[in-house]
Amino acid sequence: MRGIAILMVIGIHSLQQPLGATWQTVTDAALRPCVPIFLFASGYLTGLSGRVPLGRRLKAALIPYAIAFVAACIYMALHNAAMDLRLTTTIARFLLAYVFVYYYVFVYVGCTVCLWLIFRMSGTGSPQSEQKCGILLILLIVFGLIVGSYLDPLLSRRGLSESLIEEIRMRDIPFWLTFAGLGVLAASSGMVSALREMRLAMVMGTLVAYIIYAAVRLFGLGDAADYDSIAFFGYAAMFCAALFALDIQLPFLAALGSGSYFIYLWHIFVVMILRDHMALRQFGPLVDTAITYAVTSAIVILALLSVRRFSPPRFARWLGA
Repeated sequence: MRGIAILMVIGIHSLQQPLGATWQTVTDAALRPCVPIFLFASGYLTGLSGRVPLGRRLKAALIPYAIAFVAACIYMALHNAAMDLRLTTTIARFLLAYVFVYYYVFVYVGCTVCLWLIFRMSGTGSPQSEQKCGILLILLIVFGLIVGSYLDPLLSRRGLSESLIEEIRMRDIPFWLTFAGLGVLAASSGMVSALREMRLAMVMGTLVAYIIYAAVRLFGLGDAADYDSIAFFGYAAMFCAALFALDIQLPFLAALGSGSYFIYLWHIFVVMILRDHMALRQFGPLVDTAITYAVTSAIVILALLSVRRFSPPRFARWLGA
């Protein structure tokens, strides 16, 4: 699942921005469940283990991010002489993951801490603790959907700019936690076999949910945001469930999935170099997207394999590989 998700991430970032043609919006909409897949998978593994090794997870997330953050700041400073390099601004950028597309780090850390708190509150090792955890997760899913529905109008009423609202919504922890919660619930007894007996229903439901989400975005119906809308939750949740039910067993995708954090942190450098130094826009959005996707995927996958093959294990972990 993570291998598929990271290929979807590269696809989103390969699309020419801003989105113009209908096919671009439709494609972008199809690929958007990538972040929910990562959170769902993380929640599922957490549910299987019954615990959250908070320190180990934070270390595994923050050390590679810190290295990539420094590299991203250097790249941005080289391409923008007016970049604000004050210490306070840099610290704020780091804490909010406000460089390139690293907001997922902020989201993952927030969801991990929340899951740790949930497991601490519910206890472990007894049927009652599992029931308490399930109830807490259901309540948090409901809360996350409420926050996602009303955060945008609340911020708009307070007079915040659209760009700032977009940045806040991308970091809407209660909403993103809904997918991690679904992953934990999927790990409960009986859920796995039930989902895999409903493969066709899951796939058909995902298709219907996608059509609704794509139509909402194309026609601007109600809350037509890319993220944290009810339509997006419906499509992304169904996509996660369907992908989980299909139980795809491909070693290549599994290898990409195990190195997905490395790919996530470093693929954007390839995308930015292509955009800043290669005149691909002259070929039109379709060719631009296809070349960017193919070149970025090839380079970052080769980089992952090289780091794993030739680097010391600790250095590879520091890079997220």
